[in-house]
Amino acid sequence: MVQPTDTPRRPEILAPAGDWECVRAAVENGADAVYFGLERFNARMRAKNFTQADLPALMEFLHKRGVRGYVTFNTLVFPGETDEARDYARTIIAAGADAAIVQDVGACKLIREISPDFPIHASTQMTVTSAAGVALARELGASLVVLARENTLADIAAIQAAQRASGHAPLSLEVFVHGALCVAYSGQCLTSEALGGRSANRGECAQACRLPYELICDDRKVDLGDRRYLLSPRDLAGIDVLPELVRLGVASLKIEGRLKSPEYVASITRVYRAALDKLMKDEKCIMENGGGDSQSGTASHSKYELEMTFSRGLGTGWFRGIDNQNLVHARFGTKRGVFLGVVARVQNESVTLRLVAPLKPGDGVVFDAGTPEIREEGGRVYQVDARPGGETTLRFGHGDINFGRVRSGQLLWKTNDPALDRELRATYDGDKIRHTRSVDAEVHGRAGVPLTLILNDRAGHVVREDSAVALAPAQTQPLTEARLRDQLGRLGGTPYNLGKLASRLAGDVMLPMSELNRLRRAAAEKLTALRAAPKRWTNCAGSSGTGDSPVLNNAPNYGRVARATQPDAPEIIPVLRNLSQLEAALTVPDIATVYCEFENPKHYREAVARVRDLGKPDLEIWVAPPRITKPGEEWILAQTRSANADGYIARNADHLRHFADDRKRGDFSLNVANQIAAEYFLAHHGLERVTASYDLNIAQLEALLLASNNAAPALTPASYDITIHQRMPMFHMEHCVFCAFLSDGKDYRDCGRPCEKHRARLRDRTGAEFPLKADAGCRNTVFNNRAQTGAEYVARLLALGARHFRVEFVDETPGEVVQTLARYRQLLRGEIDGAALWRELKLLNQLGVTRGQMEAAPRILRRKN
Repeated sequence: MVQPTDTPRRPEILAPAGDWECVRAAVENGADAVYFGLERFNARMRAKNFTQADLPALMEFLHKRGVRGYVTFNTLVFPGETDEARDYARTIIAAGADAAIVQDVGACKLIREISPDFPIHASTQMTVTSAAGVALARELGASLVVLARENTLADIAAIQAAQRASGHAPLSLEVFVHGALCVAYSGQCLTSEALGGRSANRGECAQACRLPYELICDDRKVDLGDRRYLLSPRDLAGIDVLPELVRLGVASLKIEGRLKSPEYVASITRVYRAALDKLMKDEKCIMENGGGDSQSGTASHSKYELEMTFSRGLGTGWFRGIDNQNLVHARFGTKRGVFLGVVARVQNESVTLRLVAPLKPGDGVVFDAGTPEIREEGGRVYQVDARPGGETTLRFGHGDINFGRVRSGQLLWKTNDPALDRELRATYDGDKIRHTRSVDAEVHGRAGVPLTLILNDRAGHVVREDSAVALAPAQTQPLTEARLRDQLGRLGGTPYNLGKLASRLAGDVMLPMSELNRLRRAAAEKLTALRAAPKRWTNCAGSSGTGDSPVLNNAPNYGRVARATQPDAPEIIPVLRNLSQLEAALTVPDIATVYCEFENPKHYREAVARVRDLGKPDLEIWVAPPRITKPGEEWILAQTRSANADGYIARNADHLRHFADDRKRGDFSLNVANQIAAEYFLAHHGLERVTASYDLNIAQLEALLLASNNAAPALTPASYDITIHQRMPMFHMEHCVFCAFLSDGKDYRDCGRPCEKHRARLRDRTGAEFPLKADAGCRNTVFNNRAQTGAEYVARLLALGARHFRVEFVDETPGEVVQTLARYRQLLRGEIDGAALWRELKLLNQLGVTRGQMEAAPRILRRKN
């Protein structure tokens, strides 16, 4: 049962804007706010984007129209970029932006260092899935949190209930309501980094999830027919769950699409604007039954428009719970549009079918043969002939279609509707103001004094204008409320319409109509000028971030981390994923610490017992809970803690809270990419060390260690775990491939748990096979098939003070574990050099090894022209 807030409030419609045309499309179709990126630090570097120089004019335009503007600052900040990030933040604040959408913990701290009041919105890139994540965002200074797309309505209800019980004023929550769904948790996808040195955490996602894969189960290919796009979800369309979202008190409804066209922005914005406005008129329906009957499914025209504008197939995503059979249809990973029907016959350069959706000459179509990776036949329809029996014959331009490739049984999709495109462009093209917002008016006065007009835009802007002549007693045509509404409501050419009108006139009075019109125009101009003025946030221009760190020196756990900053001898820390790997690692000399990340935490007790049975008091075992924690999964953390390990690997906000009184170290999933973020986690959450981000190359790792040498006493180069050997965890996702394609079940309750019975890999177009694993929360991780090594860089890292080096395994045999650890042990002891180990690892591993992102050159994607 979705629990309501006390009273429903109107959430904002938040639209994407990749350029000026998209901004106008959003504004003229009723967006309450837009979000956009600048030329740096934004997660859509392939968009046109704006520049810092554009920002003042952009914010002035938006504010004149009563629309808020949020700047995306939603990437990681690398070492050496903190001064640039600080200047970037100052620019955003000075321009009067309404908020910054932020991923990096260090960036949050920088903004708060500069301005105590500038709004921070915690990006979905922060992977907030629970009340603990919301609390962490609050601690970082956020006023709003963008929840993970994977959160269900029940999750949102639990988060809101926890907020109300916390004793703090609840933070506003934002959810994605429409657009493309990433298959991996935002902020946790390392696929583009692993395969091409392009960091999704830096706005460079290569969309590998939209490519075809084959499923290999127990070394045999699974016959899935034409289902090959195993990681490509349907697009999200949350319009049918708007009542529940309003009832839950969601503050912002976000539309995905900064890479999309202005027609897309116009269409999706106006559809959701109309649906929300209609819904908000029926408050009783929202409160009593969640609005479940108020929509009765998306209206047919709206559904057509949503599918036509951009669709890979539409669904409600995870809002209504986990349904692995519905999330990914797997037939294609690209835009389709509206389904028209199944081809019945092909003859005489025409096709015949039963249409299930409207089609007219000029529309664009594509024939779906079930092989979208191969160029498909398609084009514009020239003739639509209705035939007896309900069939329709379609004809095309001569030579436009190769009918030798078109077969009966193929699906036909409408991919373009020129009439709809023209209609959408007409909503925003040019400078004409189309969408207006209500302003309330009050008039005061009596005979012998000027008339006072007050306009209030309901957003905190109020202006007053007095008439140049005094009111006079009326003989025949007094200023009645109806006359005032008629004259003051003539707001054409302005971004306003007249809302409430309150007349406080004493007696029957009159004013020349010319003066009343002048008064209206002057008040409207004054209101527009007031709205256009930049918002005045505190901007401490003198803050430089040098000297002692306020993050550490005022931190509650400052003393707890001091013991972890003493010089340590270099060590190899194996990261193991099953008991046989653990037993093998324990035979390698000089291993003082092991990390265990098992698929099922119930095996941790046995792992700890085996380590304790060795009777080595200096040998420590640390265990890791699953990377994601959602409401109701606290039992997994309790099960992990019951193992009584020496310490715990903290991977998210719930772990920081649950293991607050235990020894803990931060995993790579915390996305520590700069020294400011490292300081925060060490000082405020008592972590002994943090794992350096997997997005850092060797130059950036070196910069991180150098910066940590000059930071506060609790942070040194030895404060980091650095992973020097691993198979990169690429996709980490709620979508369960085992459940979706090896069962008929929706989720763990009815899937039969094929993940516990079978070994699975995904094979890409090149023949590479990527291991697939499921954790206790039924979340899947796809690992790189090739190991990457930083062996050649270890000497440089040691020289800079690094001491703790992770060597990770996935499905290696015990013998491979022993052999690999022994070689890295020799490397740390100086018995072999990095180049020699690199060559040996290439021979030892069947697929060879790679240097991975460590050797990648720093990439800075500038604005596209």
